[in-house]
Amino acid sequence: MQRILEVCAANLASVEAAAAAGAQRVELCAALSTGGVTPSPGFIREARRHENLLLHVLIRPRDGDFVYSPAEVRTMEADIRMARDEGADAVVVGALTPEGRVDTDVCARLVEAARGMRLTFHRAFDVCAAPLEAVDRIAALGFDRLLTSGAAPTAVEGVGLIAELQALVHGRLAILPGSGVTSRNARALLEATGCGEIHSSARGVAGGSVSTVDEVAAILRAIDF
Repeated sequence: MQRILEVCAANLASVEAAAAAGAQRVELCAALSTGGVTPSPGFIREARRHENLLLHVLIRPRDGDFVYSPAEVRTMEADIRMARDEGADAVVVGALTPEGRVDTDVCARLVEAARGMRLTFHRAFDVCAAPLEAVDRIAALGFDRLLTSGAAPTAVEGVGLIAELQALVHGRLAILPGSGVTSRNARALLEATGCGEIHSSARGVAGGSVSTVDEVAAILRAIDF
C-alpha cells in the first residue's frame, strides 16, 4: 500500500525540499504561524513549476474563526478560481456556523466553485461542536479528504478520535492526520489509525519555518511499511 505524505509549505524553500525528497503532495499556504491563509498567485505559480508535486491550496481569507461573512465567502470563491487558474490540483476549505456546526450552505458554494478539483476540509473540523456528525456532513458535501488533529492540539494527542473517524467514514473520504507530525511519530500514527495519508510541515529544527529535505525523506522512510 502506498502511503502519501503531504508537506505543509508556506514558502518556496519548503516546496523545493518536498520535491527534492520525493514527497507526493504539498499544501500551499501563507502565514503558517497564525494557522495559515490563502497564498499569493505568484507563490502558487512558482510551486507549479514542480510538475512531480500535487498542489493543494489553502483557501482561507483571514486567521481567527471559521464563521464567514458574505463578502468573505465571495472572496473565497474568487480565490478558488485563482488557484485553479494558477494550476492547483485541489483546494483546502471549510466553514462553520456560529454554533460550531459545518456550514453546509457556505461549503456547498465552495464545493461548486471548485467543481472538477479535489477538495480537502481543513482543521476547522477540529473546533466543531459535534465531530462525528460533522464528518458525515463533510462526506455528504463531496469532500475527498479531511485534515484533522483529532480535535486536539496534535495528532498524537487526538489519535483516538482520528482512528474513530477512519473507521466511521468507510472509505467515503480520506482521513489525513496532521499537526505535530514528525519522522519520529508518523509511522505510529498511521499504524494506530489505519490512515493511508499524513500531513506534516517537516521542519527539521524545532521552531523553524522551512521544511527540510532530510526530514521529508525521514518521514517518507517511516511511512513506507
